[in-house]
Amino acid sequence: MAATTVYIFSPLSCSSTFDLLVPKIKSQLGLGLGLGLGLRRNSNTPSLLSVSGATLSFSPSPNNPHHTININSISSVCGFGFGLRLGAISSGRILNRDMKPLAATMRLENPVVSDICAASLTGCIALSLLRFWGEIANRGIFDKKLNRKLVHISVGLVFMLCWPMFSSGDRGSILAGLVPGLNIIRMLLLGLGIMKDEAIVKSMSRNGDHRELLRGPLYYATTITLACIIYWRTSPIGIAAICNLCAGDGFADIIGRRFGSHKIPYNRNKSLIGSIAMASAGFLASIGYMYYFSSFGFLQERWEMVLGFLVVSLASALVESLPISSELDDNLTVPLTSILVGILVF
Repeated sequence: MAATTVYIFSPLSCSSTFDLLVPKIKSQLGLGLGLGLGLRRNSNTPSLLSVSGATLSFSPSPNNPHHTININSISSVCGFGFGLRLGAISSGRILNRDMKPLAATMRLENPVVSDICAASLTGCIALSLLRFWGEIANRGIFDKKLNRKLVHISVGLVFMLCWPMFSSGDRGSILAGLVPGLNIIRMLLLGLGIMKDEAIVKSMSRNGDHRELLRGPLYYATTITLACIIYWRTSPIGIAAICNLCAGDGFADIIGRRFGSHKIPYNRNKSLIGSIAMASAGFLASIGYMYYFSSFGFLQERWEMVLGFLVVSLASALVESLPISSELDDNLTVPLTSILVGILVF
């Protein structure tokens, strides 16, 4: 009887792989003429399975995120072949569809076309979000300051949600960075008065002056663009910079203005509750995006990273509370602090 060897590469341990695959192998692997199927673990080698003359060798591979089965040879048993199917069979390679990475489901087959489509969709989402807040500002539904901070919080965080649609290489990061990069040009045109858009100006400026877009909003778009292109989605530094800029600084202003009766002794323009809100919001947003990107396999969550996010958020909140924040825009000091401290702790 000819022997058949199937090599199974899996990041799971041999024992857990055996326990996981045995029920599915039993249900989908058959032998002809009523021959009994004996599936057992080899007593001498824990990584081997014997199947009535067929040997299955389990070889863990921690660097491979797929549960892949390579079939080296399949010979007939008593004139009848047997098959093993855990997923889709193609050219001697069997992939378990259940273990397919989430990121792969968000892209088309052609990576260039996929990235272009992702950039177009992301741009539409960003433009629609800005138009939405512009209409809210025109209708006066929220206070101007609150509306501006809601724009500040939402735009960057929603933009990061779109990152998994892009490929992992330089092309993906550059095309993704084009979305806020084009917004830089837009801020320049609006701030210089070359282009007119009262709704956007009202939603992003303090006093309705279009020249304000040349400061905070321009710094904001520049920071997100550079963080996207340089750090992309595999670095916690980029996550920390954007989350502390968007969620941290945004909630610090909203909470501080509403409940900030206790001022910081060294800066009467800042409140204690506002600084606490900034550190908390930046930290929690960073943790959320750590788990979000780890679910796609872009990075691996760990406690050291959580501690690093906490240190970065505390440092950003401290710098934002200093009197220097009255001279320098928070959209500059907060991301710069996040990046510098992030380089030290990550």
